[in-house]
Amino acid sequence: MRKLKLIWDFYGPDASKIAEHHEIHLKEYIKLEKLNISITGHEAINDIHSIAFLVVDEDKMKPIRDALKPHRGQVYTS
Repeated sequence: MRKLKLIWDFYGPDASKIAEHHEIHLKEYIKLEKLNISITGHEAINDIHSIAFLVVDEDKMKPIRDALKPHRGQVYTS
């Protein structure tokens, strides 16, 4: 089954800290909804662009996407 990486983009001098904090909220959502999601993270793209992300099975993506409104998504490759 294909896995999708749902991504939230953050820009500006505090982007890295915001992305790191957003990941905390993603983990809280996963726990609250009792989801079987184990891959989350945050990553600095450059000095002013960072992302937070979670990885979901494609067949479970739509309700999570609709609830959390990621900025974009892509096929996940490990």
